[in-house]
Amino acid sequence: MSSQRASVRFTAPGRWRRVVTLGVPPAGADFALFSDYDQLRRFFYLFMFRDPLGFAEGVVAAGNMAFLDRLWQDWSPGFEAGQQLAQVKQSLADPACLAAAISYYRAVGRDDPAGRYAAEQQAVSRVNPQPTLYLHGAHDGCISADLARSAEPFLAPGSRLEIIANAGHFLHLERPAEVNPRILSWVTA
Repeated sequence: MSSQRASVRFTAPGRWRRVVTLGVPPAGADFALFSDYDQLRRFFYLFMFRDPLGFAEGVVAAGNMAFLDRLWQDWSPGFEAGQQLAQVKQSLADPACLAAAISYYRAVGRDDPAGRYAAEQQAVSRVNPQPTLYLHGAHDGCISADLARSAEPFLAPGSRLEIIANAGHFLHLERPAEVNPRILSWVTA
């Protein structure tokens, strides 16, 4: 998809009546993600993945992708990812697939002489005008629930933030019986 088409999609709020986001604040509400020391520590992987020399691929691939085991443990403490994590690892087993996945982080904001990324970020940084259901795990080790709560004032009118008890970052996998009905109820209301 071209940048121009992607930009139109992200900046055309009339295309959606309601929005749902899981584990990550919606665009415009992510104001504090890079201003909190503990959160920056949790985001170490973002900085590691941006290394252009391929260091990240080696770290992630080592030891049957033990890095991903630990990341999932940190992000969703107590969750036995089992089959889900095995599928993720299988999809990344080909070095080209792993490189492509990590390249996303390298591409964000880099080598953008036309300023397309900056323009798109500016457009999506405005708070979504649609009512948004923002679900976040109480034990999320990637983005803290306290930080998630601070995003609530930045949500559009009619929005709702719900913290899901006994869930981490992968709350849709950990607590599907609680998460899925909330999403269905929200999008069909």
